Amino acid sequence: MSHDLFSPLEIRGVRLKNRVVASPMWQYSGVDGMPTDTHAVHLGRLAEGGAGLIFQEGTTVDRKGRGTVGDLGIWDDSLVPHYARLVDLVRAGGAVPGIQLIHAGRKGRRNPPWAWREPNPPAAEDWQVLGPSPLPVMLDGYNLPIEMSLRDIQETVDAWAHAARRAQEAGYDVLEVQAAHGYLIHTFLSPLSNHRTDDYGGSPENRSRLLMEIIDGIRTVWPADKPLFVRLSCVDVDWGIDQTVELVRELRGHEVDVIDCSSGSLTGRPVFDTASAGYGYQVPYAEEVRARTGIRTMAVGHIVHAKQAQAIIEQGRADLVALGRELLYNPNWPMDAARKLGVPDPYAQAPSRIAYWLAKRDGGFEGFAPSTEGTR
Repeated sequence: MSHDLFSPLEIRGVRLKNRVVASPMWQYSGVDGMPTDTHAVHLGRLAEGGAGLIFQEGTTVDRKGRGTVGDLGIWDDSLVPHYARLVDLVRAGGAVPGIQLIHAGRKGRRNPPWAWREPNPPAAEDWQVLGPSPLPVMLDGYNLPIEMSLRDIQETVDAWAHAARRAQEAGYDVLEVQAAHGYLIHTFLSPLSNHRTDDYGGSPENRSRLLMEIIDGIRTVWPADKPLFVRLSCVDVDWGIDQTVELVRELRGHEVDVIDCSSGSLTGRPVFDTASAGYGYQVPYAEEVRARTGIRTMAVGHIVHAKQAQAIIEQGRADLVALGRELLYNPNWPMDAARKLGVPDPYAQAPSRIAYWLAKRDGGFEGFAPSTEGTR
């Protein structure tokens, strides 16, 4: 059975109105972990633009897991009402609210990307940079991590479960575990960054142990009718697609529903091979993981145009497409794409108070074209 970009998708007990997903995008605007009006504006406009699923930025499970001072955090019960407000905003815009949970690991205690030349924030007892082994990111400006003790690991596993419980209490419908891009879980998975000799290092089974314990802990508190996503760097230094496939086969047995297929960043670089970073450059990873494991996948990476996204879904290369910076450029991309693809009533992706006026505008005179199509 073929599907298209604007066909609904049901995962467990959650129904997405279309296959367009807003990726988690850091705003660097939190105040001691709390969201601000910046987050409300960002998530609200994405929801009203018509995406089916909106992911909140990587939200840290522990103060020690922060990447920057402005990171969001869900490490305390007192924060739940602040996130419940964001959930309500996204749902009111017509989208499903999702949250990505993260621990920055050895990429912690940093400045925002545009201030990378400035001195890093000072060390503190509640902001130690942690990793599986005391090995730094091989780029200037990163802090040397402290090797995590077994107690550190257990506390971190517990922190993920507590964070998932709070996400459930706040009302999120989808949860994603960030296990890619050189953050904590990714550094445990890779033999390049994990040189441990205990039960969390060495063999592939041991290196994946932290991820599996985190997933299992989350599933004790995350409802059975709500989906669980995992973001993976499917290809990276000393890591190939075959290793990803084996890992995903194991994750399927731990009640994971969707693999968010990215790549790279273990060594600090945003992609594994920058020479290959063209349109949809990571889509082949989503396609291969899906074909070889049978699990649903989400494609990411320079997905920009309506026909491009439509082809990914229509050809069965992925079940969802996630856009990031393109939605910063055009938050109404889903409506725009629906119109360009000839979807009946394309503005139905947005709330009726917006859809009504846009449909009326289209019928204003013969030959009308919106700014994303016109030549004037």
